[in-house]
Amino acid sequence: MSGFTAKNVIMDEAAMNRALIRIAHEIVEANEGASNLALVGIVARGDVLARKLAGLIEEIEGVKVPVGTLDISFYRDDVAVYLSPEIQATNIPFDVTGKVIVLVDDVLYTGRTIRSALNAIMDFGRPAAIRLAVLVDRGHRELPIRADYVGKNVPSSHSETVRIFLSEVDGRSAVEIGDRAPGERASAAPLPGGPAAHVGLAGKRGQEGE
Repeated sequence: MSGFTAKNVIMDEAAMNRALIRIAHEIVEANEGASNLALVGIVARGDVLARKLAGLIEEIEGVKVPVGTLDISFYRDDVAVYLSPEIQATNIPFDVTGKVIVLVDDVLYTGRTIRSALNAIMDFGRPAAIRLAVLVDRGHRELPIRADYVGKNVPSSHSETVRIFLSEVDGRSAVEIGDRAPGERASAAPLPGGPAAHVGLAGKRGQEGE
């Protein structure tokens, strides 16, 4: 986590869980149930959140919602900048055509990650609709993208980094904000043991929650 020093805890584990429960209820209410829903989590950490939401929706509705994971590395508009992008597994084991797809990500920032994810999803079929759920919206959008379900809005400056830690990956759960070192890119929290140890669980993106 070079260059990042937390200066404030935005959400603790209890607050994160409450936000996810609220988002799950909002998704069910907006879609009048869960029979035609599917969740797709964007690595890194969006896939873990998607599985959490699927479990909560099953508790609410008694319906097991299909969950997929999506790596958008080769759909990024800056992929040429990275000679060796870290590739994680994309696994969407269901037909997206006709379904209401809820994309799940950890932090929404510029909107570029979501634009890439939309392009990737359309390669798998033609959903009835695509919605977006994020745990944190930190603002600073560069594209006309808005989340449908938000856990918490966190005002921030470009000089700050917002990082999400999940117990399934990091051994603890928290949302923290801190200052970036000069010249450092806003990056996702590094994975313990490196990305190779977490293929299929969570990956690492080059830009934090774009």
